[in-house]
Amino acid sequence: MKANWKYILSWLIMIIAGFYLINILIMVGVIDSFIENMLVMIGINIILATGLNLIIGFSGQFSLGHAGFMAIGAYTTAIITQHFDSELGFIISLIVGILLASIVALIVGTATFIRLKGDYLAIATLGVAEIIRNIINNLKITGGSAGMFNIPPLSSWPTVYIMVCLTTIVLLNFIRSRNGRAIKAVREDELAAEAMGINTTKWKVEAFILGGATAAIAGSMQAAYVQTISPSNFGIMESISILVIVVLGGVGSMTGTFLAAIVLGILDTVLQNFGALRMVIYAIALILIMLFKPSGLLGNWEFSFKKIIPTNKKERD
Repeated sequence: MKANWKYILSWLIMIIAGFYLINILIMVGVIDSFIENMLVMIGINIILATGLNLIIGFSGQFSLGHAGFMAIGAYTTAIITQHFDSELGFIISLIVGILLASIVALIVGTATFIRLKGDYLAIATLGVAEIIRNIINNLKITGGSAGMFNIPPLSSWPTVYIMVCLTTIVLLNFIRSRNGRAIKAVREDELAAEAMGINTTKWKVEAFILGGATAAIAGSMQAAYVQTISPSNFGIMESISILVIVVLGGVGSMTGTFLAAIVLGILDTVLQNFGALRMVIYAIALILIMLFKPSGLLGNWEFSFKKIIPTNKKERD
């Protein structure tokens, strides 16, 4: 028990140290508004990719509908905060967005996971994301194809930093819990898991709901930070971009997802000066990485203080 507290304290110190380090670098001018914007976008991508990694890497289900859940969170925040321009309004919009995304994920998951797997499931989830985008595109309350503007700026780097930490803690605790072990069992061999009495559909849907909820959080963060959203922001390319982060970091590795999001975020920012050649160079870099490291940057390896901090038998007891 003492050893567990040692690890928890180590993670807490790391989180607090990271927060104050960024704050100090901003105060002394090392991090300007351009770099701060990059850090915020990286944080949002981490929230998105860790949620998708739970679905793909840990439950073994292939989903391309993440952008749809992100759109639900973004538009919920945009609509509510334009009527309630306050921190409380933002928190309410965040909760409502999570609930709406979870309900949609429950309906979609229950309807699709019973019958579909693999590529068929990916197509179905992609279709759901397009349905969500087209509904938004045709509603007056969402501004239609023009989108929504002048969204209150209620999100900043501290807000995104805190949400990255909270979502990561929730996801990691879920993965390491009894529920997480059941989901991994489904991923490894669904038939064997069913033979052991595991309700495979239930756990796949649960992972899908949690992944959809994190996408809604990321959408809310983005809407309240960028202050402008439109249906075109949540198309298939957004889902693929998130998928690239998961695959590049290593399917089944949360640490790899963090690393890939940071690497791609920096690469994308640096290549902005290359104009039209940016996407070509970006694609070539991804191809080279996957050629020489097909399992992703970290494979399924995870960083853990247990590998660094020594423990003795008495502490474990």
